[in-house]
Amino acid sequence: MKSVIQNASRIIIKVGSSLVTNDGRGLDSAAIARWALQIAGLRALGKEVVLVSSGAIAEGMLRLGFARRPTDIHELQACAAVGQMGLAQMYESSFRAHGLGTAQVLLTHADLADRERYLNARSTLMTLLRLGVVPIINENDTVVTDEIKFGDNDTLGALVANLIEADALVILTDQHGLFSADPRKDPLATLIAEGQAGDPALEAMAGGAGSSIGSGGMLTKILAAKRAARSGAHTIIAWGRDSDVLTRLANGEAIGTQLTAQTGRMTARKQWMTDHLHTAGKVTLDSGAVQKLTKEGKSLLPIGVVKVTGEFGRGAVITCVREDGTAVARGLSNYSSGEARRIMRKPSSEIEKVLGFLEGPELIHRDNLVLL
Repeated sequence: MKSVIQNASRIIIKVGSSLVTNDGRGLDSAAIARWALQIAGLRALGKEVVLVSSGAIAEGMLRLGFARRPTDIHELQACAAVGQMGLAQMYESSFRAHGLGTAQVLLTHADLADRERYLNARSTLMTLLRLGVVPIINENDTVVTDEIKFGDNDTLGALVANLIEADALVILTDQHGLFSADPRKDPLATLIAEGQAGDPALEAMAGGAGSSIGSGGMLTKILAAKRAARSGAHTIIAWGRDSDVLTRLANGEAIGTQLTAQTGRMTARKQWMTDHLHTAGKVTLDSGAVQKLTKEGKSLLPIGVVKVTGEFGRGAVITCVREDGTAVARGLSNYSSGEARRIMRKPSSEIEKVLGFLEGPELIHRDNLVLL
């Protein structure tokens, strides 16, 4: 098995808090310098690289004297604000030593949920790459709340992979990859060298919490690989302290766990809809409508909707769920929540009579709908 990084042209590299901060002891300048050197090598090979880095909160905790990760949202925001200063400075000086410029990009889910901001973020990142700059991305924890947060930078890395249509996502972590069991507890655990992104068996195997420093665990990395695969990006999960790990991956060496994407690239609009972690509302479908969407590739008609939840306007991304609450699809609604409530359970022929206008016979057209 050859590493997918060997032939990848555009790569997202994510490094976790425990690596960046040396397990919470402070920014690991030596490790950051090593990654900068290796990324400079990737750039010399003609590869475009975006770095997604955790570590701001962990560094802020150290500077502000917190022994444990705060639970109060305002204290977390304060830690992020303080720590981000040192993190950005460290990356800038490390990459500058190799003649590479960097750019700090702080994102929230709201930036990717709004179509205009999504396109602006994409354009900015693509321009930075064209100019030879290495974007350093982190979640904007100084303003984020539970309602709009990505939750972890594994997810953020996958979303950025989709945003700029990267070929691969490399998740550098404090584990050597995905194991058959937790290697910290089971000495007989074996490394899973390769697999398919989105395999439910891997998700079941990867349950477990993250470290006391970070917010993720191996499950978040498996789910990130699944998300990245939706746009055709492959994922590698590897030990971030492994010697020259990025250089060796670029040379084709198989390191850690490689999860390959089995699907082709989605259209940009469907990627955007899929990447919504939170949607404006949801509609509950009867079994017939679920069948039409999932098996027959049809549009969602109002007659198949049994309930409308939340408040949303025309053109909003909403979630379609079964009657047991499980998500089926997401799509752009032709009608507002109030209008949808008035026309649900009615045939399309009655929409204009009920509302006084006709935006379309469908609540969501199949071209504006993506299955989950």
